[in-house]
Amino acid sequence: MLTLHTAPAVRPAWDAEPVADGAVAVEGDRIAAVGPLAELLERFPAARVRRWPGTLGPALVHEGPLPDAPSPRERVHEVLKRGGAAVLAGHADEPGLRAAAGRVGVAVLERSRPVSLAEGGRADLAAFTEDGRCVATVLAGRLVHRRA
Repeated sequence: MLTLHTAPAVRPAWDAEPVADGAVAVEGDRIAAVGPLAELLERFPAARVRRWPGTLGPALVHEGPLPDAPSPRERVHEVLKRGGAAVLAGHADEPGLRAAAGRVGVAVLERSRPVSLAEGGRADLAAFTEDGRCVATVLAGRLVHRRA
C-alpha cells in the first residue's frame, strides 16, 4: 500500500530548503515521490496518509557509539528512537550488535555518507519536532519507531 508521510516541512536533504506542507510517497521499501502534499495527493489519491509534526527528512547515520542499553536489540532500538537508519561498523563490533541491526534493517556502514530523500531510493525517513525530538523513524518503508 502506498503511504504519504506528511509534515509541515519536508527536507529532501537536511541542508536543503524545506518543502512547505510537504510529503514523501512511499511504496513498499522505496520512495515513489517527494514534493508538496497537494500535488502528491492528486497523483496518489488512494494513498494512506500519515501526518507528522515538525520536519520530516532522511533518517540519520548514527556516527558515535550505540547508546547504552541492556541488550543489543535495545541498543539498536535507541538508535531508531533518535532517527537513525544506519550505524558505523566501528561502533557495531560487539557480539550481537550487527545481528540486531540486520534484523530490524539498520544499515552498518564502513564510513558515514550523506543522506537524502530521492525517488527510487530506500524509504528511510525520520520526523523531528521543533525541539529536536524524534517522533517517527521509518526504515525501508516500515514504521519502526513512533513517539506518542
